[in-house]
Amino acid sequence: MDYNSVIRYLFNQLANYQKIGSSAYKPGLQNIIDVLAEIGNPHLGLKTIHLAGTNGKGSTSHILASILIENGYKVGLYTSPHIKDFRERIKINGKLISKYAVVDFVNQNKNTIDNLNPSFFEITTAMAFSIFKKENCDIAIIETGLGGRLDSTNVITPEVSVITNIGIDHTKFLGTTLPQIAKEKAGIIKYNVPVVIGEFNKETFPVFQGKANECKSELVLATSSNQYKTDLLGMFQQRNIETALNTIQILSQNGWYIDSSKTKMALTKVKTNTNFSARLDQISVNPKIIVDASHNPDGIKNLFLELNEIDFEKLHVVYGTSADKDVNEIMSHFPLEAFYYLTGFNSERSLPVKDLEIYANKSKLNYSIHTDPELALSAARQSYK
Repeated sequence: MDYNSVIRYLFNQLANYQKIGSSAYKPGLQNIIDVLAEIGNPHLGLKTIHLAGTNGKGSTSHILASILIENGYKVGLYTSPHIKDFRERIKINGKLISKYAVVDFVNQNKNTIDNLNPSFFEITTAMAFSIFKKENCDIAIIETGLGGRLDSTNVITPEVSVITNIGIDHTKFLGTTLPQIAKEKAGIIKYNVPVVIGEFNKETFPVFQGKANECKSELVLATSSNQYKTDLLGMFQQRNIETALNTIQILSQNGWYIDSSKTKMALTKVKTNTNFSARLDQISVNPKIIVDASHNPDGIKNLFLELNEIDFEKLHVVYGTSADKDVNEIMSHFPLEAFYYLTGFNSERSLPVKDLEIYANKSKLNYSIHTDPELALSAARQSYK
């Protein structure tokens, strides 16, 4: 198969959460364990950092990658979902893996895939481990897909575990309360492996503390009073930077060479070093267009708080969402003075626009309806003229 055929195969043959939602979710580790065994267990011996959390995983992962790249390490980075290109999920030193690497992995392991019927996420996880091992990465930063305890990535024993924060999301799988969700995320904590907690509260801290004690793991609460210079927009990135720096400190204490001046420089080059995008990402100056991947109530709330700090005359918002999100709660954070361009997207997961309209009317928003995101963005651009 060529690259286009492989991508169609991955998306159409394998159960894909990004495309069809909850029916693609396969909780449990046995399937990924079987797949990895068949392809030679590439995760064994691979140095890793493992991240879970409701929000901030992507930013923290890319900040960590930038720091380690700047310090001379060959760094694998596995994140999800992708936005435009499947290969955004698997990067080495900030560069997308080659199309050949994707094709080669699938062609070499197609019998295993067909026989074991893994999910899309299970096979992409196995692909990432395999490519990072083959390319002799010094360390790989591995982001969970959903949850932690039963996530396909939870087969590694990392140098350090990281939990960025806990919010209400994916309640069908992870629970409906903060302690329940925290318990699932805390499932990535391993025996005698230090864990960094980016944010916590009185409901989640006992969960983390209990799991860390059970695993005899050092529990590090990310704190700092410094404000860091970075190329990432948004004050919320300070929390992610603090989480990343506490993680780097643990690596340094455990023998990894880290130059503090290079680390400081890396914070100003996160986008350059890692090709990071879609987190309060300004893609146009005139008109000012900002793209952000926030998708749950906490993320949306923080997004609008950050937008309030940016200079603009009128806020226009193009918005679409998956059907499994708490749209009522999300729209409670939408400012009434903005104008909204509501749209769906090409996925079975997309919330139909007619349903979005119901929520928008309930929230008393000013809006227009569009059949796809390109038309919605075009309408927003027209309003600028």
